[in-house]
Amino acid sequence: MESRLSVAGQAVQPILVMFPLGLFAMAVLFDMADLLGGPSILGALAYWNVAAGLFAGLLATLAGAVDVMFVRHSGARRLGVLRGLLNMGVLVVFTVILMVRMRDPERVAGGGLFLVELLALVLAGYGAWFAGKIATGHTPAFARALAGNRN
Repeated sequence: MESRLSVAGQAVQPILVMFPLGLFAMAVLFDMADLLGGPSILGALAYWNVAAGLFAGLLATLAGAVDVMFVRHSGARRLGVLRGLLNMGVLVVFTVILMVRMRDPERVAGGGLFLVELLALVLAGYGAWFAGKIATGHTPAFARALAGNRN
């Protein structure tokens, strides 16, 4: 799928995807350090990384939606929509994590919330891998079947 949003000839959406991935990964690392006995400020840092990751993820999702709007081939459009839905699912999970953390005055996560956060990070990594496969034209077999292309 060719990107329509570009700056200096480079696609914007793949670059924007790296920001939320990095921020969510740092949030998981900060929470892990906090749960292993680090200072409580690490939990607050993780909270703010999740908040910044949600903002960056929203920008990346909007850029991806603009790209999908201008795709002419229906199979590629379906794959783009699938990628967007996967990214939106990750953002919804991290939004719920952020809302649960708001209830704690110190904004720290417990063990159960950490596991959900780790699972959401794995899902985000899969979404980035899936988007890379779409961009290179090497889509997984299940995605080709969803798009109606059985090659």
